[in-house]
Amino acid sequence: MVRVNVNKFLHTCTLIICNVMYTIIRLIHSYIKRLLNNWHEKHKSVKIMHRSENFLVIDKPYDMYINSNNPDRKNTLQMELRQMLPDLVNPRLCHEFHFVHRLDYPTSGVMCIALNKKAARAASSAFENHKVQKFYLALVHGHIHEPHIIIDKPIGADIREKTGNHKMCISDSIFCDKPRRSYTTLVVLERGFWKGKPATKILLAPGTGRRHQLRVHCHYIGHTVIGDYTYSEGKDIEPHRTYLHSLRLILNCDIENIDVRTADPFDATILSDYKATNVTKILDENIFRDIYKLVE
Repeated sequence: MVRVNVNKFLHTCTLIICNVMYTIIRLIHSYIKRLLNNWHEKHKSVKIMHRSENFLVIDKPYDMYINSNNPDRKNTLQMELRQMLPDLVNPRLCHEFHFVHRLDYPTSGVMCIALNKKAARAASSAFENHKVQKFYLALVHGHIHEPHIIIDKPIGADIREKTGNHKMCISDSIFCDKPRRSYTTLVVLERGFWKGKPATKILLAPGTGRRHQLRVHCHYIGHTVIGDYTYSEGKDIEPHRTYLHSLRLILNCDIENIDVRTADPFDATILSDYKATNVTKILDENIFRDIYKLVE
């Protein structure tokens, strides 16, 4: 006759049930997360912030290309604008619109499109003659203790990734090809925690327009942008986006002066994973004047 240790048997059954329930909960959590990510993807839309006879200013969603030579790539601003505003399409242009400046694929926010050749020339001249001010918001890893930082570090192409995602690097790297002067002003807005880990919310003003400049400069000072898969060396896989946003664009040119600003997408009251614990600067007009003084 086989004797059964009832307590041991019950304990084993309890462990099995707990493991099964834990697995089910993890599967449900993963499924809900996929649903939320799919919802985010489906509900991303281009918002029109300003429209005149010369310029269109939009709020670009994150994870959207500007244009592409690949006909199979549908997630582009060019295609969105074509569907939204077919009357503005210029078939004589290679990409149908005058994109006078660009935002990285993961970056959201303010972007300007010229609607005619004259406006495109005027805007290009404004960029060349430093009559354009751009301001970005970012959430970065770690706590930045200085009130502001001036980052003056040349940036060039990373020769290891010229055929990949066109990653850039600073001039200190032996892999940096043709570095050019790159200048960024950083002002700390608040410190807090993102998913329990130290994080800092910052305002960035690029003085130059190098590819990936803000992301490279943040990584250089040891505070990589949260969600930046490329410059975190593939470690940041959890956020649904890179926390970098083009907040404000001021463009003064011969035919029109533009000043467009979006809402703050990283407000701690709406971004559930982020909690601000120490606010050092309020995002008002004074802080933009402060940046002007730092640049001078």
